[in-house]
Amino acid sequence: MTQAGPDSGPGSGPGSLGDGLTPVLRPVRAGNGFEEALEQILQVVRLGLVPGGERLPAERELAERLGISRVTLREVLKVLQDQGLVESRRGRYGGTFVVPRTDAPGEQELRRRVAEVDIEDVLRFREVLEVGAAGLCAAHGLDDDQADRLREALARTHDAPLADYRRLDTMLHLTLAELCGSPSLTAQYAAVRASVNDLLDCIPLLVRNLEHSQRQHTALVEAVLDGDADGAREMMREHCAGTAALLRGFLT
Repeated sequence: MTQAGPDSGPGSGPGSLGDGLTPVLRPVRAGNGFEEALEQILQVVRLGLVPGGERLPAERELAERLGISRVTLREVLKVLQDQGLVESRRGRYGGTFVVPRTDAPGEQELRRRVAEVDIEDVLRFREVLEVGAAGLCAAHGLDDDQADRLREALARTHDAPLADYRRLDTMLHLTLAELCGSPSLTAQYAAVRASVNDLLDCIPLLVRNLEHSQRQHTALVEAVLDGDADGAREMMREHCAGTAALLRGFLT
């Protein structure tokens, strides 16, 4: 894990739906296309899957993945732009870009966030979903392509700059949730992970904790790939407990 900042530049960013957005973006149901598409793209932004200053996938890709018209998608993006979450840029390197967060939240903002969240509920629900997903992946097994996706997501966390660690950590956990084979679990996990990330933003990044988390990640992925369902569940339970202890210590 290096200390350098992430690379960025004109036109950088995911640019396609194969870079970690698949677990969050899925076809919406008829009748609530606008609302559900808005919810999903908000999750992409809140989870930091597209970092501030980088570009969302092209409108055509987003519309196809969500199963909505380009007109509906533009209405969604207009709402996000009005809220100051994204901005539209023209030209060769144009598109819709996530607006970077300006400053770290102050003490008053942190207290407001914590006051609005039932921390214990979030942490318990997260543990149930993550432990279940890990066990399902190990018990049902992954094909070669799925195993490669999981290994790649793990490798990205090992090579992550400190400033980009939480985004890549989120992508690893989302990948595991998606690979368990339950779209309902994946959707619920994406929602609760957004709440977890809001809480994590309120506490400092601790290098020693991140190194410990990386060892747990490696053991977890090995258990999943070995088909060790009990081991995968136990390692995920331990991993969630470590995060929960930090959040309780800082925020309660």
